Amino acid sequence: MFSAFVKFVAVVSRLAGVTASLLVGSAIVVVCQMVVMRYFLKASTIWQTEFVIFALVGATFIGCPYVLLQRGHVNVDLLPHYLGQRGRMTLAFIASAGGLAFSLVLTWTGYELFHEALMEGWTTETIWALPLWIPYLSIPLGIGLLALQYVADIIALSIGASLPFGMAPRDSAQES
Repeated sequence: MFSAFVKFVAVVSRLAGVTASLLVGSAIVVVCQMVVMRYFLKASTIWQTEFVIFALVGATFIGCPYVLLQRGHVNVDLLPHYLGQRGRMTLAFIASAGGLAFSLVLTWTGYELFHEALMEGWTTETIWALPLWIPYLSIPLGIGLLALQYVADIIALSIGASLPFGMAPRDSAQES
């Protein structure tokens, strides 16, 4: 049961990674279109700059669970390198619990921001007047999925499906 949950969350995190990639790709296409419009056709651009900004910020938030799944975040493994397996496990639980707590707080705060923008009808102050709930949705969505990935990581550590910090255990003579 727990193993199925961990696998399901991994699939969801991979989908979030694909979505983030598509957002980055769309931002690149829009930048190219904007260059053609402004410099070659001498036409004004209305929505492109905001779209690129919001797409890249959205990709950052939505891509978070995939980065955690792949252990692609900045990681200093000096301390785990010198700890024994039990110490690594303890440190991994503490780090994951801290990440989960931070993610839950940010998810809630992001949801409040999204909800307020939706209820109050906030829009950008440009001609495009994009409803701000659309880009703000990426905060609770992406960070909520990050929290879910932290839960899956904690479960995977607990059931032995994952090694702490991805480090294989040392032989017992070196354990501390």
